[in-house]
Amino acid sequence: MINMFRNWFNQRFSDPQIIILWVLLLSGFLIIVYLGEMLTPVFAGLIIAYLLEGVVATLQRIKVPRKIAVIFSFLLFIFCALLLLVGLLPLISRQVGQLFADLPSMITNIQKQLLLLPERYPEFISEIQINNMIGFLKSELTRMGQAVLFFSVASVKNLITVLVYFVLVPFLVLFFLKDKELIINWFKSFLPENRDLANEVWNEVNQQISNYIRGKIWEILIVWSGSYVTFTILRMDYAMLISLFIGLSVLIPYIGATVMTLPVVVIAFFQWGISPEFTKAVVAYAIIQLIDGNILVPLLLSGVVNLHPVAIIVSLLVFGGLWGIWGLFFAIPLATLVHAVIRTWFAKKVSHAHAADAKTDSESFKEPS
Repeated sequence: MINMFRNWFNQRFSDPQIIILWVLLLSGFLIIVYLGEMLTPVFAGLIIAYLLEGVVATLQRIKVPRKIAVIFSFLLFIFCALLLLVGLLPLISRQVGQLFADLPSMITNIQKQLLLLPERYPEFISEIQINNMIGFLKSELTRMGQAVLFFSVASVKNLITVLVYFVLVPFLVLFFLKDKELIINWFKSFLPENRDLANEVWNEVNQQISNYIRGKIWEILIVWSGSYVTFTILRMDYAMLISLFIGLSVLIPYIGATVMTLPVVVIAFFQWGISPEFTKAVVAYAIIQLIDGNILVPLLLSGVVNLHPVAIIVSLLVFGGLWGIWGLFFAIPLATLVHAVIRTWFAKKVSHAHAADAKTDSESFKEPS
């Protein structure tokens, strides 16, 4: 057994570059697990700087000096942040307040509508099932109310945290963009020189993730704006709030669209009951999801992430269980990283095996001296 394990280890970890790759990955994982909460502003600034680096690179390709490209990208980030803070946040806040103010009447209306279903469709649903459903909805809404109360009690702490983020993150973004080469060279000084395999994995993952993020940003904006226009035309309540979450739900494939179905149906049911308007809202949401899944995703993300749906679902479950909502957001980029590491690892192993076989064959055909 020991010899078998030793042979397996020697076959897969005999190359020093593979050891370097796994040490880097393990170090990054441990830093995120044990220091992730403390370094959240740093990670946020790093992610934003990574996104803005695409803008900087595009400007550099058209002969714009890097310093000017960095200043333009940073000002664009500040403008978008202010637009979000001044334009969008108050509207979302008003709709959230309106939603919680309407919750009691919403619960009463939904309960009345549900109690009518056994009379209309006795062959499909019973009164006991309706009572169980009402009890479940009440418990869930009570839990949501308690969570909102806890958030309001801790609002002072949350406000301080947000203010710290608004001060720290822009400075970090600016320094990450301005001193990119300096920071990268500083990190490289601690790494071994023979790290070709790690560089190969990074180049592949960087290309995949940058294309994925760019496609996802466009997908979010298109789904968000399309949903907002659709629900505004239908005169549906909380149109901006619902459309925002529908847009963000595309970050979580399969699960996001399924989860957002319930709020859309509940709010439409509360506003119109069982009526033609309710049917229009539900059908419109279904059409939006069909367009997203069958047109937008193939158009924007074709060939970017070559992962099987089972692999995507498993990555959502694993990384979501490890890091919560952030794990769900970054599940596909992390799964892409794992996929690239495994593929490069085995490609390296196969190339070494072919090289060893070729060496053995060449030695066997040598003429004896």
